[in-house]
Amino acid sequence: MKLRVLVTGAGGFIGSHVVDELLARSHQVIALCKYNSGGTYGWLEDERYIQNSSVELVLGDITDSGYMEELVQNTDVVINMAALIGIPYSYVAPRSYLNVNTMGVLNILEGIRRSGSKLVQISTSEVYGTPESVPITLDHPINPQSPYAASKSAADSLCKSYSNSFDTKTIIVRPFNTFGPRQSMRAVIPTILSQIASGRRIIRLGSTDVKRDFTFVTDTAKGIVNASETVYTDGRVIQLGTGVSYSILEIIELCREEFGVEIEIETDQDRVRPINSEVQILESDPSVAEDLLGWNHEIDIKVGLRQTYQWISEQKQNTSKTMKYHV
Repeated sequence: MKLRVLVTGAGGFIGSHVVDELLARSHQVIALCKYNSGGTYGWLEDERYIQNSSVELVLGDITDSGYMEELVQNTDVVINMAALIGIPYSYVAPRSYLNVNTMGVLNILEGIRRSGSKLVQISTSEVYGTPESVPITLDHPINPQSPYAASKSAADSLCKSYSNSFDTKTIIVRPFNTFGPRQSMRAVIPTILSQIASGRRIIRLGSTDVKRDFTFVTDTAKGIVNASETVYTDGRVIQLGTGVSYSILEIIELCREEFGVEIEIETDQDRVRPINSEVQILESDPSVAEDLLGWNHEIDIKVGLRQTYQWISEQKQNTSKTMKYHV
């Protein structure tokens, strides 16, 4: 069935790939990008989106309650990708994270409570904190260790509470670490690959012993769109991940093998999280996604690294951006 889908944060890394997947499945897309003085649409600033009759590009902000209530009308599904995601800045400006990541979701929920649309809320594996055991199952306690994680876990709770209290249709998709083309240079894999592409052989990183479950972005996008098409609307959580975790040191070793380079690591203390805020490992249990969404990852980590490296090389990214990265 063809759906009319509002995607917030549509011009961002994962959001733009979600738009691509929705269009590939012949859905009608309203792509909300955050308003900016240049009037640009992020990764959707391209003729193939601007001239596409199946895409309506709009600018706005999910913190504007009146605007969001109006925008969600006459939609079947809202996929909320809009968020402040940089964990380090959440230590500096926690209120801004609550305004966007929690109150922004409240605005969407109030709108779809009236419109009858379905909300696909995009969560984060960071809500678990350092887990008691891995893989992390859905009954694992929530233990946010940063203001960012707290703002996202609060939004998840709001979604579940609206389903319980008002029969609002919600489903929570919880991706683990996503990587691939269009990702910000502050993220770990683009940071490593962009420095390799620029000829650097001393790679500046924060903590390298932490382990993450890395999923290629097209796989994440397919899982999110599967969730938008599913019948489940009771506020349940579905994880998206590979079920395998790699330390940052192991990612470095994979890069050595794949690209035939010798790399040294230089630790930058400014990039290391506060000791009680560092999450040591995140590893998913993708079985529920397979059972309920028919989803599993398709892109192997090595293939994903090669595709991301090729994209970075083609983009000729400004490698000074990598200096802003925090693990």
